[in-house]
Amino acid sequence: MTSHAALRIAPVRASVSEAEWQARLDLAACYRLCEGYGMSDMIYTHITARVPDSPGHFLINPNGMLFGEITASSLLKVSLEGEILYRPDLPYGLHPAGFTIHSAIYRARPDAMAAMHTHTVAGMAVSALTCGLLPLTQTATRFYGRIAYHDFRGPERDPSERDALARTIGPLNYCILRNHGLLTLGESVAEAFIAMWGMERACQAQLQAMACNTELNIPSDEVVARSCAMYDPPNSRRYGLLEWPGLLRKLDLADPSWRD
Repeated sequence: MTSHAALRIAPVRASVSEAEWQARLDLAACYRLCEGYGMSDMIYTHITARVPDSPGHFLINPNGMLFGEITASSLLKVSLEGEILYRPDLPYGLHPAGFTIHSAIYRARPDAMAAMHTHTVAGMAVSALTCGLLPLTQTATRFYGRIAYHDFRGPERDPSERDALARTIGPLNYCILRNHGLLTLGESVAEAFIAMWGMERACQAQLQAMACNTELNIPSDEVVARSCAMYDPPNSRRYGLLEWPGLLRKLDLADPSWRD
């Protein structure tokens, strides 16, 4: 088994544009944060970022590296057709389901610059509930009425699934893949991560409340609608912008190797 210490990845900063390098930094940070906040699933999920100055290409993890190992130089660069344009000198390739899900998003949504998919226990559990995510908490109201629900038809490894997923998501930025997990989109990596962090906490709170085996206190439709509206611009800033610098400082204090 290849250990973290044995990984030797050539730096790519000198061979990519400044825009791509920044996207690589943000995405590598997101993988480390996903691991640090308990939202990873070993090697089985994926987070991506579109290359800003090459919108037909996106960055994704090599299928075999743990999230806590990801660095800016280790990310694959792939086309929307599945061609691998850059791969580090490691025996890891492109995850089929990762390509299917993320290429579907970037083909259909020119505004999407990042996407994050998780298989957390809480996310999978809520994805298996017919009711989906309920507006039980202030955090949950941020997402209520703004979540697409995509029916499970097996692992998304068939490229023909891309059109169906794109139709399900439409213009929304949040999706629950039924019997599967959670998916968030954003205009930045930071926005996709903070959205996922919020959805995850809303799922955790719902499951704990439901486990109490007593009547749930669901706010009225009027209150939920008012709360939802307060999360919309111009009533609220874009999520991720304020939080991201502090999260990067946290990563640097723990282990700055993600910047390599």
